Amino acid sequence: MNHNIANIRSEYTQKGLQESDLHANPFIQFNKWFTETLESGLDEPNAMLLGTIHQGFPASRIVLLKDLDHGFKFFTNYTSSKGQDIAKNENVSLTFFWKELERQVRILGTAEKTSATESDEYFASRPRGSQIGAWTSHQSQFIAGREVLEAEQKKLEIEFEGVVVPRPPHWGGYRVIPNYIEFWQGRPSRLHDRLAYTLEEDGSWKIGRLSP
Repeated sequence: MNHNIANIRSEYTQKGLQESDLHANPFIQFNKWFTETLESGLDEPNAMLLGTIHQGFPASRIVLLKDLDHGFKFFTNYTSSKGQDIAKNENVSLTFFWKELERQVRILGTAEKTSATESDEYFASRPRGSQIGAWTSHQSQFIAGREVLEAEQKKLEIEFEGVVVPRPPHWGGYRVIPNYIEFWQGRPSRLHDRLAYTLEEDGSWKIGRLSP
């Protein structure tokens, strides 16, 4: 390669993260950081790396966080590669990386489908083009070319003309219920702050510091 990748580095100097900074509830702490990310004006701060197990190998892709209650919610095609992975193994990971704030959040947990009502409500809020797109795409399947998608899209636009686009039965939400949430703040000399919440058997959260 023409570039020396080994020399690419940044020094993290913005902030620190102490135990005293953390709320006892990791969801409230996440909301605090997420609010600060929104206020910073970052593009798509809700982008998160979803990790599943695919045929024995880790598989990762970016999805978008769409809600947070007692879990982290996203929506997709249930017949997609990730949907099939989750059907076989509900254990997943999520990672948020907010480079401009020198922050990362790692989450381990289990994924479960949201209710049909939740999926219906979110689907109804999507732009019409995205609604039709959910019917158009047989996600993760090989196709002969883009013209296949475009032809199917045009056909469906005619089919749904003048009517409300219903939610496809193969499309809906997942909620990731965490059992581990780690907050990472970049620090100088790679001595980063890593504070983790681990779910205890009684439902409480234990907070501990990890060596960087």
